[in-house]
Amino acid sequence: MRGSTPTVDPATWRYGGNTPCLELTAPDGTQFILDCGTGLRMLGRRWSKPEGKSGGETHILVTHYHWDHIQGVPFFAPLYAPENAFHFYSFRSKYLGQDSLKQVFEAQMAMPYFPVDLSAMASKRKFNEVDGGQSFHVGENKITAQWLNHPQGCLGYRIETPAGTVVYATDNEPGDKILEENLRELAAGADIFINDAQFTPDQLATTRHGWGHSSWKEGVRAAQDAGAKTLVLFHHDPDSTDRAVDTILRNARDEFDSVFAAGEGMVITLGSPGDHVQAHLPGTRTALRREAQFRAKVSGVTEGGKPFEEETLVRDLALQGALISLEHAPRLQSELLVTMEAPGSDGRQQMVLRGYVVRTEQGAEKGHSAVGVVFTE
Repeated sequence: MRGSTPTVDPATWRYGGNTPCLELTAPDGTQFILDCGTGLRMLGRRWSKPEGKSGGETHILVTHYHWDHIQGVPFFAPLYAPENAFHFYSFRSKYLGQDSLKQVFEAQMAMPYFPVDLSAMASKRKFNEVDGGQSFHVGENKITAQWLNHPQGCLGYRIETPAGTVVYATDNEPGDKILEENLRELAAGADIFINDAQFTPDQLATTRHGWGHSSWKEGVRAAQDAGAKTLVLFHHDPDSTDRAVDTILRNARDEFDSVFAAGEGMVITLGSPGDHVQAHLPGTRTALRREAQFRAKVSGVTEGGKPFEEETLVRDLALQGALISLEHAPRLQSELLVTMEAPGSDGRQQMVLRGYVVRTEQGAEKGHSAVGVVFTE
């Protein structure tokens, strides 16, 4: 979800620092990977665990050949296992010609850039050329590619599954009418629209114009024009701290009903038609979660739009968020204000945290909801 280069700055920990790599599992079991950034290494580690995926075929859609979208390939352990098979898809570059994708992977592992070459990968590999405007099927799923506005070329992908449609349109800049129309065709009616939001509107209009990226405002505009249901802000700038991304997210939510900012390890699940899209962070991003027992006062807005204030105990707390039991059921993605009492050197102190609701489900206690909150400040 981080654009251009990975980050290890503590100020970017919450949203994460790996460059683009997404995993998508379709209802028919087809496994897709979208881009091969540094996040690919962590995906490979998860698959290599005893309970993880092993064997079978995986389809990898590569948007373009810039470093941040391919640099995880040499570190993806499943590529070295002979029982695995991978189908790669991307475009023929005018700079490289035939077999562009294979050439790119070979070049980044050639001497003196990497200690072993592509031949060390024992898995079965097939490289497929895709052109903008082309559609093809994998299992029960239809994939459509479209050209986007980015230096040296970039493809966006629309993946139509029996459960719904996911659109992945990273690395695109507004300004070219034909390519903007391509973006809206891809996103038309999508359940999940993942779009580039690297720069602020001011940056896009001035110092970052022509760099091939977009802003939250342009993403909202495209989502509205295309009738997309949920917008995911993606490809965060490496210089954008978590607080900066929080601000971008709040601005987008002021103008669009359902928006998330992509975070490392985030899981988004499509439910039944008409259901709200839910997103949550699994254990990989909540490893610092601890059981706690803090008295708290929580205020927010219910699903019916009525303000509420309630006293409760926060028993499950992490650096990034909390799971809170509430009698009220707050509106998904609405803002919560959580005021907690915490022990301090001078006795008990108040800690005020602001966050937004990312999931609600039936709580263990009758008549209560378990509310997942991601803190923004």
